Amino acid sequence: MSEINQVERLSTLINGAAAVVGEVDLDRVLRRLVAEARSTTGANYAALGVLGSHGVLAEFIHEGLSSGVAEQIGSFPQGRGVLGTVVRERRTIVLDNIADHPDSFGFPEHHPPMGSFLGVPIVAGDEAFGNLYLTDKPNGFDSSDIELVEALATIAGSAISTARLRDQLEQLAIVQDRDRIARDLHDSIIQDLFAIGLSLQSLSERVPEESSALVLADSVDRLDEAVESLRSYIYDLRSTSATRPNLQQQLEATVERFQSAYPNTVELTFEDVDDVNPATAEQVVLLASEALSNALRHSGLGAISITAKGRDNHVNLVVEDTGRGFVVDDSTTGMGLLNMRDRVQRLEGEIEVRSVPGQGTTIVFTLPTN
Repeated sequence: MSEINQVERLSTLINGAAAVVGEVDLDRVLRRLVAEARSTTGANYAALGVLGSHGVLAEFIHEGLSSGVAEQIGSFPQGRGVLGTVVRERRTIVLDNIADHPDSFGFPEHHPPMGSFLGVPIVAGDEAFGNLYLTDKPNGFDSSDIELVEALATIAGSAISTARLRDQLEQLAIVQDRDRIARDLHDSIIQDLFAIGLSLQSLSERVPEESSALVLADSVDRLDEAVESLRSYIYDLRSTSATRPNLQQQLEATVERFQSAYPNTVELTFEDVDDVNPATAEQVVLLASEALSNALRHSGLGAISITAKGRDNHVNLVVEDTGRGFVVDDSTTGMGLLNMRDRVQRLEGEIEVRSVPGQGTTIVFTLPTN
């Protein structure tokens, strides 16, 4: 080999390696490597096939075929024949005539004739990502061609492996970012809304005009609705996270958050709730939050208990207080009861409200878990 050719091939490898380091567009890197392989070896055709996650060819980059011929040929190779052998056996194959190989599959209609063949597997670590191959070089491929193409295939393997790792890291970052946003919403915005609600509630109790007090009370209810909407959004953000808390953890966090704003004592009891699915758990927490909010705001300073039990493809939630109580009849729609009834009805569950003035209130929810 002449000194000029050696310098040219070294330059090709340096350029290929630099492409991997300096370029984030995988398709552009691979196209550059294919073009370098074809031009430097003098082959008429060059191509690179990338395997997808299921071992099927997912991407095909070629050089040498005109766009018109490529359109006539139609779909790109599926990795059968000699191309499949290169990947399957993970070894370089050099042929003077590709048709002479026992695994040769032949060419589709409109495909130009091709003689000599050099195919190299693209491998990184223990994983095969595809193949890089050249065909139809006058006088065939020599040892220097093999070394060059094997080096370019190594660079291609590094590029593909790096790109897929980067994609995985980006997906992980998205999940982590979703958790961060959810945490910020929970720890900051929701707490601020609670503080505003408490201030408005306290003000409504001191306002002498009944109409103004009702307006303030309505504002508190609207804030509660906004909090519930935000909480639902937080659960959606966390739905893809493997560390999403279970029902017990969510209820414990809910009670802790409420107790930071109210002096009441809230007792929690759990039984067989470990296997409650995430969708049902979310609804249980929303109902518990609304019932607990009502009890804290309207029952006075009495004790409150929350019991969650899983049984016979259902989860039972009981929220009970020893506060003021009220008269339960068909016209009882205030204090969030209408919202809770609507939610339970949509979930094809049941709700029972028991209350006696001066003796407290008990709300029992029964939701299906399948």
